[in-house]
Amino acid sequence: MIYWQLFYVFFKIGLFGFGGGYAMLSLIQHEVVERYSWLSATEFTDIVAISQMTPGPIGINSATYVGFSATNGVLGSLVATFAVVLPSFLLVLSLCYFFSKFRNNDNVKNTMQGLRLVVIGVIASAALLLMNKENFVDAIGWIIFAVAFFLCKFCKIHPILIIVLAGVVGGIIYG
Repeated sequence: MIYWQLFYVFFKIGLFGFGGGYAMLSLIQHEVVERYSWLSATEFTDIVAISQMTPGPIGINSATYVGFSATNGVLGSLVATFAVVLPSFLLVLSLCYFFSKFRNNDNVKNTMQGLRLVVIGVIASAALLLMNKENFVDAIGWIIFAVAFFLCKFCKIHPILIIVLAGVVGGIIYG
């Protein structure tokens, strides 16, 4: 029974998770923490952190870890991972045909513009979701964020260098 629930939940997340993995996080959190109680909020936060550190898309990594945690086995990981990827595969396959035929249509262009705005909102929702009591950000954290944003946006410093520098500064301050 849990395997069908995992498949259904992650197929639905894969189907409606526009904007990629970070946009999926709020959907995943709602389903696995609030609705089915497969994980606690703290466990979910840990899974997000692990998913960010491991190679691959965060949505797929999260599905893999949630599937394993919910079933205590590899089969749960496989079911959840397959389910979250399947809708994207099917949608991309059908959209390739559709988009190649109608790419210059004004309605298609307007729809794509509207989807961009929705994706921004969903990603912002994921960022707010991760701001819980386990991940409290103090004033120093906001300053590090602001400096990192400024360096990336206006000074065009490579994001990986900014991540390393932010980690060093955070390690010194909070270490």
